[in-house]
Amino acid sequence: MPARDIALVLLVCVAWALNFLISALALREIPPFLFTAVRFALLALPLAFFLKRPAPGQWPRLVAVALCVGVVHFGLSFSALKLAGDLSSPAIVMQSYVPMTALLAWWLLGERFAWRTGVAIAVSFAGVLVLGFDPLVLDQPMSLLLMLVSAAFLAIGTVLMKGLRGLDVFSQQGWTAVFSVLPLLAISAAVEPGALAQLPQVSWVAWAGALYAAFVSSLLGHGLYYVLVQRHPVAQVTPWLLLVPVLAVALGIAFWGDRPGPRLWLGGAMVLGGVLIIALRAIAKSRVIPASETP
Repeated sequence: MPARDIALVLLVCVAWALNFLISALALREIPPFLFTAVRFALLALPLAFFLKRPAPGQWPRLVAVALCVGVVHFGLSFSALKLAGDLSSPAIVMQSYVPMTALLAWWLLGERFAWRTGVAIAVSFAGVLVLGFDPLVLDQPMSLLLMLVSAAFLAIGTVLMKGLRGLDVFSQQGWTAVFSVLPLLAISAAVEPGALAQLPQVSWVAWAGALYAAFVSSLLGHGLYYVLVQRHPVAQVTPWLLLVPVLAVALGIAFWGDRPGPRLWLGGAMVLGGVLIIALRAIAKSRVIPASETP
């Protein structure tokens, strides 16, 4: 990629890594499901003017994507981040959605992968197990479980997205926001009683976190990512995103007091190493001559 686009993808990585830290600060005052609802409500305001209707027959798939990604994935990932007490383990475990997506695409879409990708998937999942025995993670095992479930629903949503047609990234984000707000508020009312009534009393730090998550992480981050994948193959862009958990770990050590132990370092290296191999294999596949051009 040219230097300009490398700078853009680095900006995306920094924006998404900072979201772990800034959201963790906001979650001290706003419970996870309500925080997610506020994030999407803020995001829906500007995007409502740019929504495109999906193709006929695609409404059920679009709603399913919104519920999987907007409600379950984000709601549980913020719950895991609040429970964890650290930034490092949630940022790393989140990447397990990549091998999960590969497995789901094989199972549901018939997409094949070579044995090297299979080994990389196994290494990634083994890394999660190793990471899970680090004392930092053992203190809050429920956080690890919630993040794995969150990653699984992100993988399901990613596979479902492949069937959507005619929607740009802003329409996808906008519809996800619109369809997610009410279910998230309902869940918050059930599991976080009284949280909505206390929302006007939260500090500017919490509101800044919600604004950052909506407009910097979602709107700017995903918007720039969409621009990059329009200019370059997805497989060429995604390996750079491995910098997100690396930067999040660094931010956790520098500003959150994280002290990762040997198991977290080893497990994290296994997870990210497996994800990197999957990404590199995707690059190799993208360079294969298309079947229509073969003799």
